[in-house]
Amino acid sequence: MSLSTPTANAVTTEGNGELLKVRNLRKYFPIRGGIFSRVVANVKAVEDVSFEIGRGEVVGLVGESGSGKTTAGRAILRLIEPTSGEILFEGTDIAKLPKSQLREYRKEMQIIFQDPFASLNPRMTVGDIIGEALQIHNLARGKAREERVADLLEKTGLAAGHMRRYPHEFSGGQRQRIGIARALAVDPQFIVADEPVSALDVSIQAQVVNLLQDLKEELGLTLLFIAHDLGVVEYISNRVIVMYLGKIMEVAPAKELYANPVHPYTEALLSAVPIPDPTLDRERIILEGDIPSPINPPSGCVFRTRCPIAIEDCRHIDPPLEEVGPGHLKACIRRP
Repeated sequence: MSLSTPTANAVTTEGNGELLKVRNLRKYFPIRGGIFSRVVANVKAVEDVSFEIGRGEVVGLVGESGSGKTTAGRAILRLIEPTSGEILFEGTDIAKLPKSQLREYRKEMQIIFQDPFASLNPRMTVGDIIGEALQIHNLARGKAREERVADLLEKTGLAAGHMRRYPHEFSGGQRQRIGIARALAVDPQFIVADEPVSALDVSIQAQVVNLLQDLKEELGLTLLFIAHDLGVVEYISNRVIVMYLGKIMEVAPAKELYANPVHPYTEALLSAVPIPDPTLDRERIILEGDIPSPINPPSGCVFRTRCPIAIEDCRHIDPPLEEVGPGHLKACIRRP
């Protein structure tokens, strides 16, 4: 898998200020039971998450399945309603906006879905799928709409003539390119890429990641790149956020994180990344057990039940994110 490396991998922002600031974001899914369907418990999918994304920056959001990555991304876009917290987009808290006012922000914030098969309407042509948002936001109609769709298809590596076809006529990689074109249709400033390559063959993953990198450079996009494959995240991200059971464990510039991880969970994730050199030997850190239930997460540090260096204090102390270097933060009481 050949990937092109970003030129500013260790930069925390692109110098143009913050575009998005998330503060104390929570998302709970209620569990109801009994005759009156009362809330008997909550699935704490995202718990007190805070971070910023600068203009033109690509931030990778990584973690195991069930860590809350996708939920966080969708809550930021209000595809699902956050339970509490602030989502400041260009200084406006969109978490508190009524739906009538939220519509204008939809144009600025888009998503690329994980599944290129389920995310495209099989009864619509590619042209209608990509052009639908142009009509909804009154950006282009008729010939102008068709020209815009043709331009987007060519920009994402497809042909203008593909707009007459239906999704089932394309491969997985081509469908994901259609999904990318749809996200770009309204000229957004910010895109959540929700595991955009995880459903694709390895040979196609590199093509899609390189496409996103090229589009980021050409259009000045800001991306939240959600993935569980740290090998892919390394190449496209400026910074990386590591999540576990709804909480942030570590944040660092990408090169710094891969060279000097300070949280034991990050170390375990990185030890699982394959090395394309059989002569190199690396110790594999095996985490015991499964990720706990978000209905009843562990007390103190949520990672303590699987942590190889946990002590008794970890049971009682919920570690805050603390800075250990420039732009490098960790949530662990045992690591300096």
